[in-house]
Amino acid sequence: MKPNKSRVNLTEGPVSKSIVSLMLPIMIGMIALMSYGLADTYFVAQIGTLELAAMSFTFPVNFIVGAIAMGIGTGVSSIVSRLFGKEDIGQVQRIATHAMMLAAILGIGVTILGLTTIYPLFTLLGADETTLPLIEQYMSIYYFGGMFLVIPMIGNSVMRASGDAKTPAKIMSMAAILNIILDPILIFGWDVFGIPAMGLEGAAIATVMANIGTAMASVGIVVFRDHLIRLNIEDLKHLWASWTEIMYIGVPSMTSSLIAPMTTAFITWQISSFGQEAVAGFGIASRIEGLAMLCIMALSASIAPFTGQNYGRGNYDRVKEGIRFAYRFALGYGLIVAVLMFALSPYIAAAFTDDPTATNATLMHMRMVPWSYLGLGIGMISVSAFNAIGKPIPAMWISLTRTIVVYAPMAFFLAWWIGIFGVFLAAFIANLASGTLGFFWFRSVLFNWKEEPQTA
Repeated sequence: MKPNKSRVNLTEGPVSKSIVSLMLPIMIGMIALMSYGLADTYFVAQIGTLELAAMSFTFPVNFIVGAIAMGIGTGVSSIVSRLFGKEDIGQVQRIATHAMMLAAILGIGVTILGLTTIYPLFTLLGADETTLPLIEQYMSIYYFGGMFLVIPMIGNSVMRASGDAKTPAKIMSMAAILNIILDPILIFGWDVFGIPAMGLEGAAIATVMANIGTAMASVGIVVFRDHLIRLNIEDLKHLWASWTEIMYIGVPSMTSSLIAPMTTAFITWQISSFGQEAVAGFGIASRIEGLAMLCIMALSASIAPFTGQNYGRGNYDRVKEGIRFAYRFALGYGLIVAVLMFALSPYIAAAFTDDPTATNATLMHMRMVPWSYLGLGIGMISVSAFNAIGKPIPAMWISLTRTIVVYAPMAFFLAWWIGIFGVFLAAFIANLASGTLGFFWFRSVLFNWKEEPQTA
């Protein structure tokens, strides 16, 4: 096999440099990914508040599709990064190939299930007769892109596990640019070329086309540049074993990832009792929150290949040093973001809507919840590290503590007690709870490592 110059050995060199070298391109890729939603939100908001509310109802379902992709990607990344640490490229090829096959099957399943459940699902989320037809316009197209969202997640996970975070960032950036170009053309139309205004349908078509481009690029690089996909009869004998390995990590990760959008769906339903405009405001705040947390998300994502390669190589002290660096970074960044979000919240809300109810919901969220990002960052890093070392159960419980143990029940009770403000107070408490649990649980594992890591 030809040497791959893009592959990075994360088991050597300064720890902080290794992590940051992954973190920066991962963040660029995530910014590109988030721009999909932000561009759609911005352009759809120009159509009207009702269309914006309809799109806000789709966020939890979009997260579910993403969670399935991320779950498989997490399982692949955990296994492959440790195999790269051991320099076992043959096994990397086996896992990567079988993961792509699994992704295709799940992608088809998402499309079929999604198309047959649009009306009952979104009715449960609180959509009414004014928003349901608009939601159908968007989701009946979006679901066809399910496979093209899942497959590139696998390709990008394999590349990052090898230490190459730059190539996935380039792919996602090009796809984001394509989406931003297509959005206004397909949403508002372009008379010069005879393209009609398609509204929400145009936004969905733009997203699906960009996802198709991403899938083609990601798979092409893993196959033709990195030579990490191999198709032969002998490997098919190990197909079930590969899927079992992937899903051992992927199912708990997928479970916690799926619970998160389900919790968001419940919160969306809870907020819908305060009006459709409040849902629109919550949608705005949620998009901005995702953008603000990109740096911490990139940091936690970079911890996975770093921890996996070093764990696979047996460099346990290096893993400890990397986690300490990540924790300190997350605390400092979280504080800065909280201050900025509090100060800039009126201007951000005004950029997206002039509806008073939507604006009020956006402001309440942005002035309280960001102060808990310090805890959320610690929790995210701990989850990523546990998955990387092949211990998905602690990772799952840290995530579930935030969502179903604390956030959902407290939001229900506090909304009843003190109104919509209680929903955002529940988010604040849940973020801090996950960070506290993650810190002490992973710390107990870290400092019990001697010659061999101990079981969590």
